[in-house]
Amino acid sequence: MTDTAPRQPAAIPDRPSLEGLEEKWDGVWSEQKLYAFDPETTRDQVFSVDTPPPTASGSLHVGHVFGYSQADMIVRYQRMRGKNIFYPLGWDDNGLPTERRVQNYYGVRCDPSLPYDPDFTPPQEGGDNKSAKAANQLPISRRNFIELCERLTEIDEKSFEDVFRTLGLSVDWKHGYQTINAHSRATSQRAFLENLAAGQAYQSEAPTMWDVTYRTAVAQAEQEDRDRDGAYHRLGFTRTDGSGEKVVIATTRPELLPACVALVAHPDDERYQGLFGTTVTSPLFGVEVPVLAHPLAQPDKGAGIAMICTFGDANDVTWWRELELPTRSVIGRDGRFLPEAPWITTPEGQANYAELAGLTVFSAQKRVVEMATESGDLTGEIEKISHPVKFYENGDKPLEYVTSRQWYLTNGGRDGSEGGLRDELIARGRELTWHPAHMESRYRNWVEGLAGDWLISRQRFFGVPFPVWYGVGADGETDYDTVLTPSVDRLPIDPTIDVPEGFTEEQRGQAGGFVADPDILDTWATSSLTPQLAGGWNSDPELFSKVYPMDLRPQGHDIIRTWLFSTIVRSHLQQDALPWKHASINGWILDPDRKKMSKSKGNVVTPIGLLEQHGSDGVRYWAGRARQGVDTAFDEGQMKIGRRLAIKILNASKFALGFGEAPADPSGALAADPAAVTDPLDRALLANLAEVVEQSTTAFEDMDYARVLELVEPFFWAFCDDYIELVKERAHGNAPSGQAGADSARAALAIALEVQLRLFAPVIVFATEEVWSWWRGGSVHTQPWPVAEPLRAAAQGQDAALLDTVAQAAIVVRRLKSDAKVSQKTPVLSVTLRAPEAAAGHLEAARCDLMALGRIEALEIAGGEVDAISTEDAELGEPPVKQPRNKG
Repeated sequence: MTDTAPRQPAAIPDRPSLEGLEEKWDGVWSEQKLYAFDPETTRDQVFSVDTPPPTASGSLHVGHVFGYSQADMIVRYQRMRGKNIFYPLGWDDNGLPTERRVQNYYGVRCDPSLPYDPDFTPPQEGGDNKSAKAANQLPISRRNFIELCERLTEIDEKSFEDVFRTLGLSVDWKHGYQTINAHSRATSQRAFLENLAAGQAYQSEAPTMWDVTYRTAVAQAEQEDRDRDGAYHRLGFTRTDGSGEKVVIATTRPELLPACVALVAHPDDERYQGLFGTTVTSPLFGVEVPVLAHPLAQPDKGAGIAMICTFGDANDVTWWRELELPTRSVIGRDGRFLPEAPWITTPEGQANYAELAGLTVFSAQKRVVEMATESGDLTGEIEKISHPVKFYENGDKPLEYVTSRQWYLTNGGRDGSEGGLRDELIARGRELTWHPAHMESRYRNWVEGLAGDWLISRQRFFGVPFPVWYGVGADGETDYDTVLTPSVDRLPIDPTIDVPEGFTEEQRGQAGGFVADPDILDTWATSSLTPQLAGGWNSDPELFSKVYPMDLRPQGHDIIRTWLFSTIVRSHLQQDALPWKHASINGWILDPDRKKMSKSKGNVVTPIGLLEQHGSDGVRYWAGRARQGVDTAFDEGQMKIGRRLAIKILNASKFALGFGEAPADPSGALAADPAAVTDPLDRALLANLAEVVEQSTTAFEDMDYARVLELVEPFFWAFCDDYIELVKERAHGNAPSGQAGADSARAALAIALEVQLRLFAPVIVFATEEVWSWWRGGSVHTQPWPVAEPLRAAAQGQDAALLDTVAQAAIVVRRLKSDAKVSQKTPVLSVTLRAPEAAAGHLEAARCDLMALGRIEALEIAGGEVDAISTEDAELGEPPVKQPRNKG
């Protein structure tokens, strides 16, 4: 039943303000569990979101509030469309960033050889000296270190949650998760064991990209090219045919000369046809190596003939594998040259290598160049160049290839067969709906460019352990072919603490016993399971059936190659399905120099000050103005505009609600009685609003929140500046149309205000909720999304252009007074409005409102062959006398 009781003006504050709204409404929403997921549901009723779990190490930056606000706008729209929202938020709290923060914060480092100290107290708490050397950090046991990681991430996660609550995210906090807690460890370990059983996970000892600072393997997706200065050094290899001739190669890595296993040139390069099949000896070290042909060699690069070393770059790895060459590694996991190189047998070569043992790569290069210069093996001038070098995305030293045993997961990178896994994953990308659509090509290009399977093991401490042990032979050597795994019902397990079935702790590390795999899963190998983690794949199958595949994955375009791709890989392998139906891709935040904001670059802005200064609605407005997939400049000016908009919503609503009685439920009244709005101008307003609603709905269905703001915001300002000013006298009952005209204006005002509050609600969440509470029960965020049909019915065919025509006429009348340099309150004794023929009818329909707005006493409207509305024969009255203020 429609409530027709008058509104109570006392419910409207005298001075509406944005201050304090975030805390006020977050408290109300939490108490009412407004955003809680209802488990009593069916899959078709649910809209589920695979929300990015932020890395819980340090503080959030403005890029977080940017991307999460945009996702929340989509979610809020879907909630208003009647969907049962599953919107959890997790924390990515394992991995290297957390370890580094713990080291700096507590002044410690992990030493797995040390015993656990149950009474350990860290030497400091609260430090953040990122440049502190490891030598100055207290070594502690692995278990003590992990406990500190868990303690600090809990602190960080609480502060992150406070920011997101202030931002107004409509998250269901009951369904939060962590990527390192027992639930996530069990889920990740189960997935790995299933991959292992299916032959999709495997172990291999092979050259691996290695970060010497963090001493861990690095996957292809975590690498980036950085331009670095380098130089070509020309070194002469001596032919072994007795001629004494030199074969000169050019290399940027002269320090790898002792690791040389062959020279290689293109098979069609005429300069080296006579060399193929012969051998040469390396300068300084005297090792005999073959000269071979391979199509990867580039005749126009350097000298056209290259030395193959194990390993300098990806080409070396390819040549080594395809030409079946020996392995001669010289760089260890610490980035220093190994103590011995047994393949170097000459006394001179051994002496030269002894000068390199223990040196860093940089120092070894310098020494090799000095020795080659002294021996005359360095020929010609050193040629300075700039070239791309591989780095770990979080590292500050070039990556090196180190031979090591690692775990891999198939991802199509080594699959060249048609219709194989690579093609299946590309097809998954086509199956996914992308917003914007062109982002699919970034995904496809990444998959097509993969050079190997996904390296999923890391030589770190805080993460999900591989649930694996290895048998130890009778000779005391680890047998990596004897892989021991736990039953699923034992998960999660830590193999460094737990014991495999059939063994006892006393057999750890003993002949005939077992050893634990010391590595942890790559953080992406856990994060790639966020749909399964949040949806309860391993713990709540009923919930999982109601939320999976999820409807939406919102994320940045920079992690399409990592998080998005890896999630598709895991879902394809585990569930043979896409993990979600839609992917909404946001851009980067750029600093004033148009560079990406990131913690590693030190140019980020933290959000707390912005939220306090501009209000959450202002910051959300800035995020909502940015188009999907487009990099956006950090712009406080946009936030200021958003704050002004939120304030205007408060003030204009207070004004619009102050005209007297109106339908308490205008949407309901409208549906029951389309004739409630009778005046042509009022009907034109609703006709325009119907267009805005229809177009906004279309935009939101395409998840285009920026387009929605482009539609709703101009209408709102026109509503405030034009329509309210035109009808306020009539709404007060001060017009010839009397009560009928007032009723029509009040109904139109109430309808338009309510619809606009609903349209703005996904973006301007706090101001709209505040206004709603002045005259409505419940929350604006659980109201139905407006629809156009009732508005069109109320407009009863009225031409929507009438409103714009009358607004233009109002501008002309205002300009008349401005040009005469008199107050807008000055009466117009008489005036003629000349307008195009079609517009004249519009002006006639709104004659009374125009006269009231312009204080016009006599108005003539003349239609004719003119292009625009203009005034003629205007006679102005006397400006009103200003009344002195009563200072008493």
